[in-house]
Amino acid sequence: MHTPVPTTLLPAAPPTANGQPPDRAVRRLPVGAEPLAPDRTHFRVWAPDHRAVAVVLEAGGRHALAAEGGGYFAGVVPAAPGARYRFRLDEQDTLYPDPASRYQPEGPHGPSEVIDPSAFRWTDAGWKGVRPEAAVIYELHVGTFTPEGTWRAAIGQLPRLAELGVNVLEVMPVAEFPGRFGWGYDGVALFAPTRLYGRPDDFRAFVNRAHELGLAVILDVVYNHLGPDGNYLKAFAAAYFSDRYKTDWGEALNYDGENSGPVREYFTANARHWVGEYHLDGLRLDATQNIYDSAPPLRHILADIARAAREAAAGRAIYLIGENEPQQTHLARPFEKGGCGLDALWNDDFHHSARVALTGRHGAYYIDHRGRPQELVSAAKYGYLFQGQYYGWQKKRRGTPALDLPPWAFVAFLDNHDQVANSSTAQRIHGLTSPGNFRAMTALLLLGPATPMLFQGQDFAASASFYYFADHKPELAEKVRAGRFGFLKQFPCLADGADAPPLPAPHDPATFERCKLDPAEAERHEWAVALHRDLIHLRRTDPTFSRPRPRGVDGAVLGEEALALRFFGERSELDRLLLVNLAQDLELTPMPEPLLAPPFGCGWSVLWASESPAYAGTGVPALRLDEAWLVPGQAAVVLAPREAGAPEG
Repeated sequence: MHTPVPTTLLPAAPPTANGQPPDRAVRRLPVGAEPLAPDRTHFRVWAPDHRAVAVVLEAGGRHALAAEGGGYFAGVVPAAPGARYRFRLDEQDTLYPDPASRYQPEGPHGPSEVIDPSAFRWTDAGWKGVRPEAAVIYELHVGTFTPEGTWRAAIGQLPRLAELGVNVLEVMPVAEFPGRFGWGYDGVALFAPTRLYGRPDDFRAFVNRAHELGLAVILDVVYNHLGPDGNYLKAFAAAYFSDRYKTDWGEALNYDGENSGPVREYFTANARHWVGEYHLDGLRLDATQNIYDSAPPLRHILADIARAAREAAAGRAIYLIGENEPQQTHLARPFEKGGCGLDALWNDDFHHSARVALTGRHGAYYIDHRGRPQELVSAAKYGYLFQGQYYGWQKKRRGTPALDLPPWAFVAFLDNHDQVANSSTAQRIHGLTSPGNFRAMTALLLLGPATPMLFQGQDFAASASFYYFADHKPELAEKVRAGRFGFLKQFPCLADGADAPPLPAPHDPATFERCKLDPAEAERHEWAVALHRDLIHLRRTDPTFSRPRPRGVDGAVLGEEALALRFFGERSELDRLLLVNLAQDLELTPMPEPLLAPPFGCGWSVLWASESPAYAGTGVPALRLDEAWLVPGQAAVVLAPREAGAPEG
């Protein structure tokens, strides 16, 4: 239902002497509604499929926009921040929200609201961002991060995350989407933070407080498709989409076809919007393999987005991460080396090998990973395991060479939103393996040379599941449910005829509620918090772990489920040795492996051990480091050199 439209069409402000819309030069972005004064707003929209466009204010008034050429319409309208509006295209009866709306207070089908981003009072002028090589990431979903599921409630948890030691918060998508809850990957109003978590200034307050505490904030953005409900881009221009490509979720976006220039401008403007108007420190680009552009890397839309984000930061460090299933490493090479300029890529290979090692199961897309120590050593040394070899699951070669990339160009994780949800019970990794092996693998993650990422609640061994949830209209909800269940049937335990727990419906509010974290568990599970806090502290303060460098680590297989990683310091006495044993106690005799030898004139001393009682371990046994070593089972130990003759630590 729409507000009645007055029959009198009011003209927008006339163009200036040079034919441009008034105040055009003061616009920050090429599209959307931008306040110019307390009672005037400049509107601009791309609608090449139409002859006329008018702004219809909910409070009354219809204002024609002037055609600029190239399909753009613009004009100044007497509207203040807070005014709600829609667009009328030609003389159609239907009114549409702004494709670049900054806020949709009634959801994606309702009117847009004029937002003044300059009204918020920032206090982060001295914030410079985070260097990629120093990042420790924490992925969170605002709607389930706290029981309240709001920005304001999340602000209350930021001191805890700062104390934990993470320094980059990766927020799952927040662009407006339909329904009462969802993961956010079906966003349709890409410039509007969803009304479900609060108003735009609540988001800004979250970022501002994070910066005060030394936390960067990057946003997961979806530039490969739009959601199936509430997507009105096509009403303005069919050219937003392309039929030349197919994505896994819907129509592909038109980045390289006819009339694609304004489409590219729309998405680069979106990157500038989040970085500029919300002071975000970067972006995580979802499923880049479904972002299709035939241009070479330097002219690829991803390269343009990277440039736009860095320009909008005006000197702040910007951190750009790509998700890329086929592992196309040119995305993470700098422009001067012919890449797209991203800083890092998610590394599923490490996750898959670690998960198989911890659970013993390698069905479905885990089939090419066996969880062997050599895989974990190679992931630490080289990032991706598949860099062009044959991949049995897909029956083709997978990956491209990555040997030249620095270790921090790979984001490693044991849990993330997808991988936790891809099971019948949506359990986190600590619930799928033994406590000792969970602690040991956490050490490998947080001390390894790759950029580590934790998923919300992982730091305190949260009991909440994380299922896929999405609130849609009944017919669409059933299609989503069927599609989700069909996807999960690739796993043997969920295939037809398997005896498995019933899968909860994504649109059931109870499914969403089951995924909400209980922050009080951080106190009840202090052992898990201490484990993660101490490892991150060691990573950030140790003279060797804190300075990752290319080819700065080597490794060896010690047993069927045991490995060693040698981290080389600036001087040999700063070397570190990480032993990880996922099986029973291992006696190393003989030890024909030079990586185990201490530096000249030194012995080894225990610097850290996962079986410490502080982490609910059983105690640290004597390793007998001057004899045949006893590497404790289901444990990890960090060794540091000590002068010969000095007592063991």
